Amino acid sequence: MKKTMFISLLTTSLMASSAFAADNNWEKEASDAWIDGKAEATLLFNGELNNFDINTDVKNGTVILTGEVEHAVDKKLAQELVLGIDGVKNVENELTVVDMSDDKTSSQHQAETNTFTDAKIATVIKSRFLFDSDIDGTDIDVDVERGVVTLSGDVDTDAERQLAVQIAKNADDVKSVKSRLTLDKDA
Repeated sequence: MKKTMFISLLTTSLMASSAFAADNNWEKEASDAWIDGKAEATLLFNGELNNFDINTDVKNGTVILTGEVEHAVDKKLAQELVLGIDGVKNVENELTVVDMSDDKTSSQHQAETNTFTDAKIATVIKSRFLFDSDIDGTDIDVDVERGVVTLSGDVDTDAERQLAVQIAKNADDVKSVKSRLTLDKDA
């Protein structure tokens, strides 16, 4: 009798642990799929990158970037954008730079750095707008030049306008924010 009960408890325990392992594996896969979708969206909303030449794959929170970009700054930009996504543990940047001209002057290098930083700022702000339930991010344009953010478009309320400006101000590397947001008269 005791042996039968022990075998029954052992069998139940093994079944429960295998079910838990299956659930845990499913959660990891779902998390990786969510990160992959967010990485694709982040690269898509960035106006500086041709995201159709960049592929993403996610394994246990590590994003693997493959494909081609035109400049070294594009490679860095893609990595920085993806690294800023919640849940990303690491980025393996395997992007290939197809234009290998490194004969750049100091001013060209500085211009690329500014472009990289501006593109990163714009993408971070656009992403925050799109994932914020209190802002209709599709109606707000974000332009960045040398760290100065200009917001334009329509918002429904003054509170939404203030929130959009504050989100932009809170982004890293932002020097100032200019609001050209107008209240939508149809709202």
